[in-house]
Amino acid sequence: MAVVSADSSPSERYAVARRRASTPTFESFQALYDFPLDDFQLEACRALEDGHGVLVAAPTGSGKTLVGEFAVHLALAEGRKCFYTAPIKALSNQKYADLVRRYGPTKVGLLTGDNTINGEAPVVVMTTEVLRNMLYASSPTLAGLGYVVMDEVHYLADRMRGGVWEEVIIHLPESVRLVSLSATVSNAEEFADWLVTVRGETKVIVEEHRPVPLWQHMMVGPRMYDMFVSAGKNDFKVNPELARVTGDEERRVRAVDRSRSGGRGDRRPRRRDTPSRVDVIERLDAEGLLPAITFIFSRAGCEGAVVQCLRAGVRLNTPAEAAEVRALVEERTTSIPEEDLHILGYHEWIEALQRGIAAHHAGMLPTFKEVVEELFTRGLVKAVFATETLALGINMPARTVVLERLVKWNGEAHVDVTPGEYTQLTGRAGRRGIDVEGHAVVLWTQGLDPGAVAGLASTRTYPLRSSFRPSYNMAVNLVGQVGRDTARVLLESSFAQFQADRAVVGLARQIQKNDEALTGYREAMVCHLGDFEEYAALRRTLSDVEAESARSAAALRRAAAAASLEKLKPGDVVRIPAGRRAGLAIVLDPGIQPGTDDPRPVMLTEERQVKRLSVLDFPAAVEPVGRLRIPKSFSARNSQDRRDLAITLKSSGLGTHDDPTRRAPRGSSGEAAEHIADLRSQLRNHPCHGCSDREQHARWAERYWRLRRDNDGLRRRVENRTNSIARVFDRVCDLLEHLGYLEGDSANPERHGVTDAGRRLARLYGELDLLAAECLRQGTWRGLSPAELAASVSALVFEAREPVTAPPRLPRGKVPEALDSTMKLWGQLARAERDRRLDFLREPAPGFAWAAFRWASGASLDAVLTENAMPAGDFVRWIRQLLDLLGQIAQAADDELRPTAERAMDALRRGVVAYSSVG
Repeated sequence: MAVVSADSSPSERYAVARRRASTPTFESFQALYDFPLDDFQLEACRALEDGHGVLVAAPTGSGKTLVGEFAVHLALAEGRKCFYTAPIKALSNQKYADLVRRYGPTKVGLLTGDNTINGEAPVVVMTTEVLRNMLYASSPTLAGLGYVVMDEVHYLADRMRGGVWEEVIIHLPESVRLVSLSATVSNAEEFADWLVTVRGETKVIVEEHRPVPLWQHMMVGPRMYDMFVSAGKNDFKVNPELARVTGDEERRVRAVDRSRSGGRGDRRPRRRDTPSRVDVIERLDAEGLLPAITFIFSRAGCEGAVVQCLRAGVRLNTPAEAAEVRALVEERTTSIPEEDLHILGYHEWIEALQRGIAAHHAGMLPTFKEVVEELFTRGLVKAVFATETLALGINMPARTVVLERLVKWNGEAHVDVTPGEYTQLTGRAGRRGIDVEGHAVVLWTQGLDPGAVAGLASTRTYPLRSSFRPSYNMAVNLVGQVGRDTARVLLESSFAQFQADRAVVGLARQIQKNDEALTGYREAMVCHLGDFEEYAALRRTLSDVEAESARSAAALRRAAAAASLEKLKPGDVVRIPAGRRAGLAIVLDPGIQPGTDDPRPVMLTEERQVKRLSVLDFPAAVEPVGRLRIPKSFSARNSQDRRDLAITLKSSGLGTHDDPTRRAPRGSSGEAAEHIADLRSQLRNHPCHGCSDREQHARWAERYWRLRRDNDGLRRRVENRTNSIARVFDRVCDLLEHLGYLEGDSANPERHGVTDAGRRLARLYGELDLLAAECLRQGTWRGLSPAELAASVSALVFEAREPVTAPPRLPRGKVPEALDSTMKLWGQLARAERDRRLDFLREPAPGFAWAAFRWASGASLDAVLTENAMPAGDFVRWIRQLLDLLGQIAQAADDELRPTAERAMDALRRGVVAYSSVG
């Protein structure tokens, strides 16, 4: 707040008075806070009151959400509405609670897909998907909307959901002022330039200063070292003492490994995590650096860390604090039945909480996660072991953040933490108004270079990259609202196309440089005996033909292997020729599925492992060496069944004498061999072949061809990037027309080119929107009971966290048939996508069907979680996503299916699902 002192001059007092008069709403808002606002907050709020949209990019914990709260205040003062959007439901719930405390429950609402509270209030907190759906449906709730706050707007880079942010930004009415709140990104100006093109005047405010300084450390053994030391004014370098200590420790560890292996180097060094988790917490406690969040990129690791602390007798709370914890936990969990508390591990959980220790990850029951967040914020939990999902905007700042490792599993492979992720994770350290400084601690492990960590910590390059692409649902909604031509223009205004067009300028500049270099290379390979460019082209053609011949031979062998795998039947015994699984195996499931090119049979190996194999495991055609009977009661999930069948396989004596594999012909075909011989003859007879400088000319020629190939690739990239989003949209519309969701004759202005089936698709949102629409149109789910419908529809929402090696358990009756029909429809759609160079629809996953069926049939939580070996948090999340899709199906379906979908929802919405307020 501007302060007028007794020493202020008349002109200074006048300036302050004018500012207060020009921004009266901001002055009343500023009075709500008992601390002075930062300059970037002042600048953003004043720009907003002046009628501009704003983009605020600032570090985690800097207070940028205050600008969003001012948009709420401004809307209420003007008698207009404000929607506050967030990427995750947990953050939406948290912001809803904050705003209710300030403005009261009558003025604030919540819409998160599965929660609807006061949805017509002047201020509504919602997930971004809810707002997108409202825009497409032209919801009357949009009337009077004046402001939209997009918290964590950098989430638009998310590969799976990021496109929703761009859809909202593009389709919001022009009269709505947009408040975009982002983490610090290195291309904020580029993002702001795009916002100006689609939203009009937008003020960009970038704040790189952290309100609470962050100190970086590395813990080696029991000691903690500063990562940086001062090397002059505003100049820092890696701490030389840290470099020396880690170097000594690395050499010591290697010496120990050598001594254990007898100097032969024939044993792998054992990985060392030093210090232990208990040692870290006790050290931080002794140094006064709690509360702390330790990021462990594994749910099991988080739970294991809590167990380790309990066994070590760690207690971080006083008896009074422990009593306060128990009272709050019992109050928050009073609605959960005692039998459910037991299966949820409640007693171990509350014991850890009373000691001030907790885990936080997506596998936990949402209610449990909420309690952990509340206790941590109150200072009653001092040590949290969390996965990276905690870094996604939830208000849980700590004094210290600990990183156990700088490698994480991204769902496909183990990858290094990026500078942006490191900044996001360590940004939790340092609580504004509480801590003088925050601390980030990286634990040293063997092979970790302090210089590399220092590079992560000091890198500020975190560019925002669009993940936007048209979807089937988006296409029918846009065509239905504005027509195909206008929809095409709208999509060309996306941030993805904006970035692609800007990149074209740089690519064109590179092409020009390459053209100049190509001229120089062409001059350098001139030969006095003849046309060396022609000679080089012959050499390159020969090389390409030989490579293609080798690829063709490999393709023949692969085709022979695939054909032989297609003939396998359950009970066939084959020999896996090489690799980790080499040896005999018995076929459990032929693995032939619609929509897939090659079979992927499920087999039981001699080592009792159930594996899904492919043509990659069989370099040549394979024939069964015999057959064994598989007992009808056999279950691949039952270890005893696997052991018994593997013993039978080993003792069968099959395949002991002959190798059943038939090798496909190797080498080149006759025609290819003749072509290769002809090219070699032309090469030998060319004048340049006898040049003494031939190889020197050839090196220049190789550079020339390599650069020319690269330059041709750059030219194709320029062609592909120009109007790239619109071209994808055209292919999407072509597929939808082919399937009958759009009308080929878009000249009909009354129908806008959308059919009745298309209008049904417009109500279905999600990754498999088109498959859901096809299932409705083909009657795949007609005649099912509510529990059977829940099981069948679950395949469209569920995704396994790990590769599936055995067929999932399915209910008897109509569910297998419905799932088989769903897979066939997916196969047809996948082929139609491939024909149009599209790749939107992932394969359905029936792995949750049994759990959904059992829960909808009234089974207990204990039974469902035990039978499916699934954490409670995952179970609740998948059921909530299933409920969301069933709700969409109920709206889109005909009169026969609608009541079944509604009864399925009623059957699912009970117990832990009903009393878990956050999805």
